[in-house]
Amino acid sequence: MAMSLAEIRYLINRLSGLARRSLASLRTRGWRATWQRIRVHTQRAVPAPRSPLYLPPAEAFAPFAVPYSPVPEVSIIIPVYNHVEHTLACLRALAAHPPATACEILVVDDGSSDATATWMPQVAGLRYEVREHNGGFIEACNDGVSRARGRYVVLLNNDTVPQPGWLDALLDTFNSVPDAGLVGSQLLYPDGRLQESGGVIFADGSGWSYGRFEAADDPRFASLRDVDYCSGAALMLSRTVWQQLGGFDTRYKPAYYEDTDLAFRVREQGLRVLVQPASRVIHDEGTSNGTDTGSGVKAYQVRNQAIFAAKWAAELARHPAVGAVPSPALLLRGRRQVLILDEAVPQPDRDSASLRQVNLIRLLLQGGAHVVFVPTRREHGGAATEALQRMGVEVWYAPFLEGVAGWLRTQGARFDVALLVRHHVAHECLPLLKRYAPRARTVFDTVDLHYLRERRGAEVAGDAGLLRAAERTRASELAVMEQCDITVLVSAAEREQLQADAPAVRVELISNLHDVAGAGKPFEQRHDLVFVGGFRHPPNLDAMEWFISEVFTGIRARLPEVQLHCIGSATPESLLALAARQPGVQMHGFVEDITPYMDGARISIAPLRFGAGVKGKINLSMAHGQPVVGTTCAVEGMHLRAGQDVLVADDARSFADAVVRLYQDPQLWQQLSDAGLANIAEHFSLDAARATVQRVFFA
Repeated sequence: MAMSLAEIRYLINRLSGLARRSLASLRTRGWRATWQRIRVHTQRAVPAPRSPLYLPPAEAFAPFAVPYSPVPEVSIIIPVYNHVEHTLACLRALAAHPPATACEILVVDDGSSDATATWMPQVAGLRYEVREHNGGFIEACNDGVSRARGRYVVLLNNDTVPQPGWLDALLDTFNSVPDAGLVGSQLLYPDGRLQESGGVIFADGSGWSYGRFEAADDPRFASLRDVDYCSGAALMLSRTVWQQLGGFDTRYKPAYYEDTDLAFRVREQGLRVLVQPASRVIHDEGTSNGTDTGSGVKAYQVRNQAIFAAKWAAELARHPAVGAVPSPALLLRGRRQVLILDEAVPQPDRDSASLRQVNLIRLLLQGGAHVVFVPTRREHGGAATEALQRMGVEVWYAPFLEGVAGWLRTQGARFDVALLVRHHVAHECLPLLKRYAPRARTVFDTVDLHYLRERRGAEVAGDAGLLRAAERTRASELAVMEQCDITVLVSAAEREQLQADAPAVRVELISNLHDVAGAGKPFEQRHDLVFVGGFRHPPNLDAMEWFISEVFTGIRARLPEVQLHCIGSATPESLLALAARQPGVQMHGFVEDITPYMDGARISIAPLRFGAGVKGKINLSMAHGQPVVGTTCAVEGMHLRAGQDVLVADDARSFADAVVRLYQDPQLWQQLSDAGLANIAEHFSLDAARATVQRVFFA
């Protein structure tokens, strides 16, 4: 189809404009940075954000209400100077998706001459503050914050459309990162492309909007990160820090570089400057002042760069040279980078191995490492992936991760440590790491000794074929250990096994990791039994089949009111049918919030007849002060003493006797509850693992 004259003119204008900007960029930035800018301008359409963007409908003004609290946790400051239609869209977005946290919204009118003064007083809940005279963006922001009442303040441009959850994501970052000083939102264009995910400052004081025109979900830009600065279009900090710093520096009046200078001053106080991409805000860049730095207010950007560069000359000497192209390797230079390779992102609400992995990641982040997670299945894990990104983990997935080999070819050189989770993943990826990440220490995380678990399962089943398969797994697993620098195990029992099977392998213990939740409800307020475990794991399925068919009947004969709450995903039809025939068994499947069962059930059972490693179900219960009855296999390697910390039984009658005894003895119950909490604190808490994590990943 032939192009119209208008289309031809558009193409000519676009190409000529790009050529002019490219020539200017060549003079100031060099060819590498210029080529990067040409590439993003001319690339095909980038993938749209996974979550559709919200844009309020354009409607004639009618009165409405915005969120308001007389005791706000957060004050949202919106400086305005005309452009009332933009202000209206911003306020409508805040009204359509109110934040969960208590807030107030202040529109600070810096001398508008349009309908602002007519419409704003009709917005219920809005604090409409009119300044005596026009002073520009910096004065309006400083004035607005001086009128705020919240513990935290947010500066928000009026040409923005905050997306659902944006404010809560900013506040959550302060709650989860103790030394956060300033947190900014990820800014998007109305068409969904990324405008900025934090900013980069070069040695001459010039800036780079990181990720401009790229996909908002690109893993390079989609996780919590330390940045040089965040745009004043959408940022949060505590009102105390703002007051201590004196707000925006008025030497940059009327605008430009005040937000960059603020970020540098926050960092000078020993606090972190972060971008939180879980907080997304559409920004109609240039509404107020245009984009031409040669005229108007925008010209102050050029003047203020010189002021900024002179003020921060010593600090800027450590920043990248002009012409460098920002990348993870460049921006994370000097920081420990840890790569984790596993099949899929961990889901800590579904299995203990995932909970352990997430808590290990927490320890790595607390130690100052930058963590990159690559799932070899290349799948986005939904909420599990987003949770890691909010923590600050760089998570890759399709379509941005086309393949592990190609990704390692371009990214591998930046890593100091590579953690390979499960022997089959390690077997596949080790040759690639040796080739493309030659300086990375290789750490093999067994999760549990697969061959030991498989061997025990084969022995219980009496299956010679399964026993041969277990021996093949043993050969594969030991071969991986021989090739890796360090092998991480979860229990002392497994370490003893390896001392016999592979004495030359360097071994470290990082067991299950748990926060100590506390004692929960007392004995008299607790009732029933609980089992927790996903049924894709063969030991769990075997355990429940044995317990329901051979043990529970003996318990119900003496405790006829007791119920068994069985919690776990992927329950097979065979187990559901067995449970349906046994009175008192409740099959709950996957449960979003397991806490009520941990705090409310009197006893946790762990009737495992085979398996390996440390059993997360036991850790989880003990972390909630819930006593456990388990088998010898279940409590293996967990620093537990039978009769003092846990009750142990291996045959059906003894197991039933132990459950009934504990269920009826409040003194014994309290002894085991207290001992379990102490066991978690001493052996399975994050603090207990810090020294080993430091040795394995940072030494």
